[in-house]
Amino acid sequence: MLFKSEFIHLPENRSEVRPQEGWGADRRARHERNKHGGKSWEVERRRSRAERINFLDNRQLSSLHISLSFPVAGQLIQRLPTAVHPRRLQEITSRYPKLRVGLVGDICLDRYFEIDPGLQEISIETNLPVHNVVRVRCQPGAAGTILNNLVALGVGTIYPAAIIGTDGEGFELRRALQKAHGVKLDHLLETPERHTFTYSKPLLLHKKRAPEELSRLDTKNWTITPEHLQERIVDSVRALASEVDAIILLDQVDLAETGVITRKVLEAVRQVALDCPDLLIIADSRRSLRGYPPVSLKMNSSELALFFSLTNKPSLEHVKEKGLTLALEYGKNVFVTLSEQGMLGANKSGVEIVPSLPTRGEIDIVGAGDSVTANLTTALSAGATMKETLQIAQLAASIVIHQLGTTGTASPAQLEELLMQSSFLELE
Repeated sequence: MLFKSEFIHLPENRSEVRPQEGWGADRRARHERNKHGGKSWEVERRRSRAERINFLDNRQLSSLHISLSFPVAGQLIQRLPTAVHPRRLQEITSRYPKLRVGLVGDICLDRYFEIDPGLQEISIETNLPVHNVVRVRCQPGAAGTILNNLVALGVGTIYPAAIIGTDGEGFELRRALQKAHGVKLDHLLETPERHTFTYSKPLLLHKKRAPEELSRLDTKNWTITPEHLQERIVDSVRALASEVDAIILLDQVDLAETGVITRKVLEAVRQVALDCPDLLIIADSRRSLRGYPPVSLKMNSSELALFFSLTNKPSLEHVKEKGLTLALEYGKNVFVTLSEQGMLGANKSGVEIVPSLPTRGEIDIVGAGDSVTANLTTALSAGATMKETLQIAQLAASIVIHQLGTTGTASPAQLEELLMQSSFLELE
């Protein structure tokens, strides 16, 4: 299992936390080194974390989804989850600037209209309320949210393969992409035959609380992507396979064959997966990953249920079983996000699960899944284990959901800061 269920014993006076049998020789040896070297930072941190258990409330503890009890003098309590060490996190993220990642999918324009309710008027012509916009923000969305996260993580080179229109929204989207560090637009197709996929998001600003998102206005394509544009994306997929360390696929459209990821493109991906078996390819689709070629799959529990045509929400044990079945069938990684229950990863070696971190205030889950996709890809490409990869992705998700009124990102510095501040995690 990913998180250990060892026990510690808290002495009556709690003046010292000593290792007990079952901690393992490595922990005992490390304790002896610390003891003979005086009160090291690690000993002091471990002691303070053991004492801080008292301040965790039941809601935080329940989010761990393992059995914990409050420490009582002279009694045994279950050991807290073990996290990736900060030095190991630094080692992994230090490799990101050398990574090259291809991103094939539906990049849209996220356009935020910030509305000041204090400036509301009534239209003379219609007698309806007028919402006065005081600021407009434009940023890449959908697959572009994954791109934003790759940029924030410091990935060296990012190659988006996408289709945008020659309209005003396409101009704004290209301009936003050009500003992003490390993004190469060699495979970005611009055409008058398609609208630029756009999410227009009115945000009602409030004092001392998060913005309120009103009904969204979407601009999408409702016709099949022209054949010649599909062929150009196929050419991009083949070219990227020899240029990058990983490829991410994101199908964001609601109507099949109207976006970047079409059957023709997936056939090209299938051939690339056969020709380059060691190339990491991770796929995500808001409709279903059923029928995708043998690549790594990332989904949530509802999408897993749809994949297997389940009528009821799957239990955690059911998710474990189905995730492992998929991993063995595809011979690749399978990742399932479980909302407040955490995240599951499966491969031929078995199943790992990490719990979610406790929330630290109001949250906004928009963009969290895309942040997870970016972090899964970069961590695996940088040599992280399945265990480390899931932990890093979960840290990123926790950071992003606390960024309100936007599809957020998480940088390596933010990941490390949260890791150090998360009192419910015990660092190795």
